[in-house]
Amino acid sequence: MTQQGQVGTSPFRGRVRAMVHGVAFGDAMGAPVEKLSAAEIRERYGRVTSLRTAWHRDGQSEDQRKGRVRGNGITTDDTAMTLSLMRIYEREGRHLDAWDMAEGMVREIAWESRWVPELQRETPLIERLFYPEKWIFQRLQLSACDPRQGGVGNMVNCGATMYIAPVGVVNACNPRAAYDEAINFAEGHQQSYGLEAAGVFAAAIAQAFVPGTTLSEVVQTAYDLAHDGTRTAIGEIVAAAGELARKGAEADEVTDTFHRLIAPFSPMGDNVSHGPEKAGVATAAYQPSRLLSIEELPLALGFCITAGGDFRQGVIDGINSGRDTDSIGVMVGAILGAMHGPSVIDEDDAELLDSANRFCLSESADRFITAAQAIIQGDEEAARARAAQRAAIFAQDKKEAAE
Repeated sequence: MTQQGQVGTSPFRGRVRAMVHGVAFGDAMGAPVEKLSAAEIRERYGRVTSLRTAWHRDGQSEDQRKGRVRGNGITTDDTAMTLSLMRIYEREGRHLDAWDMAEGMVREIAWESRWVPELQRETPLIERLFYPEKWIFQRLQLSACDPRQGGVGNMVNCGATMYIAPVGVVNACNPRAAYDEAINFAEGHQQSYGLEAAGVFAAAIAQAFVPGTTLSEVVQTAYDLAHDGTRTAIGEIVAAAGELARKGAEADEVTDTFHRLIAPFSPMGDNVSHGPEKAGVATAAYQPSRLLSIEELPLALGFCITAGGDFRQGVIDGINSGRDTDSIGVMVGAILGAMHGPSVIDEDDAELLDSANRFCLSESADRFITAAQAIIQGDEEAARARAAQRAAIFAQDKKEAAE
């Protein structure tokens, strides 16, 4: 089935490669317009449809840009932390929990120097990270807290969700296990609905690997496993997306509808930048709550639906909706990449991503695939051994009952 279809049939290796590509592609597509509103994107760009897009901050001073560059294929911390998580799996060769956040992820962000595309130099990733991701180092190494409490006190945001897709891969076809592992690992970083979204996104990725799965089944899995505000937000966006898709709504109507529906769950709206004017101002945003949700994941699911499961269209629609555009692009790209496999990978896009960021995504994906396959094989062997053990004790029960 081509990428325009809604059924996933590609083999495991191709799907993992496409998922990793989807993360980087969605990230790089959204990065140049991150924090702009949908209206500002329309005013400045008309509509962003290509990786070869200039950053909206080009022309500003280096201080205003915080020493960063973006655009024309450059990826952000979303992709960098996804690759970090893949490397942790490669090193450990097993399922992960909060202690691996405390050791593996802290080492990755604070003690390993790698090329950081936005900074155009080799440096520990922590030099680029936003404060809620720097929190991993502050809380788990400097404060030396119980890793399971690492997320407590952090700003609630999509920071753990944006890089959690590899958890879905090592739990391919087992969404419940993916949800559980993502929660166990990401509780070292996030809390409340920021943690919940990570679990739900990982589950969606795991479901996307089920042979013959449909987009409807992926979305239903996310809804079924979600709790509280995250579940309600997904339900409302998905219901609206279905209706918008049926009537062939234009992109602007889709975005306006989604933003209206997500507002009760995500109070920031278009006001996502931080400056001195917000110092000391009370807000319901970023606070732990059973009633709220990050907006990126419900919106990403919605854009997958309104695009009819089309990879490129879903990413384009998502990143043109404004706000946290790179993370929305990551989530759309990862889900539809995992569903459709290598048919979503455009060679020109892949080459630009590799050259702009000084990495080779296919090689990174292949190393991770080897680790993931070994973990999954171990799970299958353990399940067979467990089944045999249970069969033995049940047989004893039957024997005793018959005597």
